[in-house]
Formats: sequence, C-alpha cells, structure tokens
Amino acid sequence: MRYAFIQSQQHKHPLNRLCSTLNVSTSGYYDWLDRPVSKTQRTNQRLLTKIRCFHQSSRQTYGSPRVHQDLLAAGEHVSVNRVARLMKSAGIQSKMTKRFIVTTNSKNTLSPASDRLKRNFFTVKPNQKWVSDTTFIRTRQGWLYLAMILDLYSRQVIGWGMSDRNNTKLVVDALQMAAVRRDCSEQAVVVHSDQGSTYASGDYQRLLRKNNMLASMSRKGECYDNAVAESFFGTLKTELVDDEDYRTREQAKQSLFEYIEVFYNRQRRHSYLGYVSPDEYERANGL
Repeated sequence: MRYAFIQSQQHKHPLNRLCSTLNVSTSGYYDWLDRPVSKTQRTNQRLLTKIRCFHQSSRQTYGSPRVHQDLLAAGEHVSVNRVARLMKSAGIQSKMTKRFIVTTNSKNTLSPASDRLKRNFFTVKPNQKWVSDTTFIRTRQGWLYLAMILDLYSRQVIGWGMSDRNNTKLVVDALQMAAVRRDCSEQAVVVHSDQGSTYASGDYQRLLRKNNMLASMSRKGECYDNAVAESFFGTLKTELVDDEDYRTREQAKQSLFEYIEVFYNRQRRHSYLGYVSPDEYERANGL
C-alpha cells in the first residue's frame, strides 16, 4: 500500500522524499513497479480513476459515501469501505465544513410569529414546510446578499433572491419565486425563518397571507430552530464560496445560480434523501 501511495503522489513530490518519508528504499519501489500487476491492483486502479472523476465533478466535496453511490450508479459492485480505503490511500478527501456568520437583525422585530416548526423538520409531502434564511457573500465590489427558501420534503431550493442590500425586497423576491414554482392553493404551507426585521416586514407578511402561507419564526438566539436552512448555507460556503475570489457581484450571482440550480438541486447527492439529488427525489415520487 505504501508503494501504491508513492506511485499516486510521485507527480507531486520528489521520489526520494516520498520513499524517505515512508521509510522504504527507492530500489524496493522500482522492484515493486516491475512486478506483474494483480487482478486486485488492476481493479483498484480502475476504481481509483473513477473515484477521482466523481470527486472532481462534485467540486471535491464528496466523501466516500457519496462517491460510493456514484460508483454503484455507474455499475461498479464495490463496498463503501473499499472506496474509503482507496480514497484515503490516494489522499482524496471531502472539504471540511467551516463556520459561517449569521446575519440576523431582530432588534426591530417587536412581535415575532410563533414557532410553528418546533424543530420538526420531517414532512411526508411537498409544500407543507419551507425554511428560509439569508446570508452574505464577499466580492471585491462589496457584499452580495443571498436569501433562499427550501422545501423540507426534498431539501430543494425553490426560491432565492440576490442583492447588494439586505432588505425586504431581497426576501420578498425569494418568496415570490417559491410561490410561482409551487402550488400552495390546496393547503397552507408553513414558512419558517429567523426573527430578522426583513421577515417581519409588512410587505413580506402580506405576501405570505396572499399565497396561503403561515409565518413561523425561530426563538431568539436559538439557531437550531432553523438548522436545515443554516446547514444549507454552511454547505454552500464550504463547497463553493470559500474557494472563490469574486471580482464582481455579477460574477458571484452567476456562480451561485449555477451551484443552486444546476449542481445542488439537480446533481448533488443528499444523504437525507438516500443519496439522490432533490430533483431526482421529487421525480421518483411523482412530482
């Protein structure tokens, strides 16, 4: 296994340094190279090639469980433990989650809505419970604010808004998009948010009532009341934003659009959904 690791890393580091670090001789490594490749080694090499491909296509965000699901979908019969061993030996790993800053401003929210969600993030049908939140993205032109709405049924982002201002229009834009995409005429949908002043604004609350939606707000200081929405932004920052240096807000908007609508909603395997994408989960359930 040490020789295999040296082979996988030789294009990055000098051979002498790799051999010295792993306490093996260069002659031993060359002897290993001259040996006939076994069936297991050939299989591992083929799997590792696919693993690298799936890992790169996931923006280097997939760990062994999601890569394993990609391999199964590609017709490979392999255990998740084997995938984990191959990834570890080749130094392939998922990006680590980083902390992010919450942007809630609830100083002017005098009468927040009650918490209808009560940390119950499970739902059996779409358009029963939505969660919403706002975050900011750094660009060289200044902050870009992103508001989003996510359906807890499929974890799909169904509405979003972007602006250089964290104001009521930002969250109204996200809610309007969700209302256009989803039919809420048959049942009232709970729309959960924090106690931010934009969510408590008259325009936002009127739009909720107009579309047969019920306002719900987290308790003050209880970030876990809106854990799924905050988790999405944590994923967004880890998988995309933290690796970017946006020169303009427009560049950031295009990048965020591609991540949300192309990658996250339609391609990214979600562990909560049994490692299928939100869009695939909804289609599999007849939506």
